[in-house]
This record gives sequence, C-alpha cells and structure tokens, in this order.
Amino acid sequence: MGSYRASRMEEDMKRELSDIMRSLKDPRVTGLLSIVKLELARDLSHCKVYISSMDGLEAAKNAVKGLTSASGFIKRELNSRMKLRKLPEFQFVADDSIQHSADISRLLENLSKGGEDHGAV
Repeated sequence: MGSYRASRMEEDMKRELSDIMRSLKDPRVTGLLSIVKLELARDLSHCKVYISSMDGLEAAKNAVKGLTSASGFIKRELNSRMKLRKLPEFQFVADDSIQHSADISRLLENLSKGGEDHGAV
C-alpha cells in the first residue's frame, strides 16, 4: 500500500510542477520543457526532477539553472497547491531524452521514405 501512495504522490507532484514551470517568468525556462522523471524519497525529504527540452541538452541545462534559482518559489507554490506537511528539497537534472527520441523518430521516418522509394523501382 505504501508504494501506491508514493507513486500517486509522485504523479501529483509531477503534474503540479509542470504547471508551475509554465507559469515561471525566468527567461532561461523557455521552450518545450518536460519533466521526464521524478524521483521522490520515501520520507519526502529530497526530490530529483529530470528536465528535458526539445531544443537540446544546452537548453535543458539553462532551464535547470533557472529552476534551481526559482526553487524557493516552486516550493511555496507546491505547498499552496498540495498542502504537504514536509516539502522536499528539489534537485533539477538536465536530460536529453526528448531530443534523443526526436532524432530516432526522424531517422526512422527517413528510413521508411527510403524504403518506399526502393519498392517503387
């Protein structure tokens, strides 16, 4: 039963963090950002948030800098939305999985176009 509660808490926190990220006015936190993964400690003391950007790893690293500087605001907003007893300390980590999957999709699309050309000849 404990793992169900923890996973539900992670999903709720992920949804609220995504909404808070959209409302930030920091110029470093722009573009298509996504929370790829969220690891919440069982005692809610630490939360590791993996951030990915469609613009690449450098954009994700800049977003992580902006999110780190806004972590106090993020914690306050999260507390007002979720009413938690204990707020975790956030650690934001840049990830390039969105760009990587877009590259794979582009390669597969190019292969399928190339396969159609071979079938016509």
